[in-house]
Amino acid sequence: MMEMFKKMIGDKKEYKMMMARVEALPEDYQFVFKKIQSYMWNFASGNGMDMLQMQYELIDLFEAGAAEARHVLDITGDDVASFADELVTNAKTYVAKYREDMNQSIMQRLGKK
Repeated sequence: MMEMFKKMIGDKKEYKMMMARVEALPEDYQFVFKKIQSYMWNFASGNGMDMLQMQYELIDLFEAGAAEARHVLDITGDDVASFADELVTNAKTYVAKYREDMNQSIMQRLGKK
């Protein structure tokens, strides 16, 4: 129980540090990051660590873009939802889990032997 509690505190501290990096970005970058982040959480499964890793990578990308004085939409493109979809493609998502569970259930019952 104590280990779980320590991990929760560590994860919360790490998340706050990540969000401090976001708050240091220009306002447009912050806005787009938070919209993408909110969108991504709709697809997270398990403990969400896959999504956090992608968010760290997104912050790195946004920090580099801001340092070059690029407009945030030069990085994401005008279809930000498609950009976000590309980010979550390789993550472990609920949709992927549902697909896997459905196929597994059908194969267990009807699979060719």
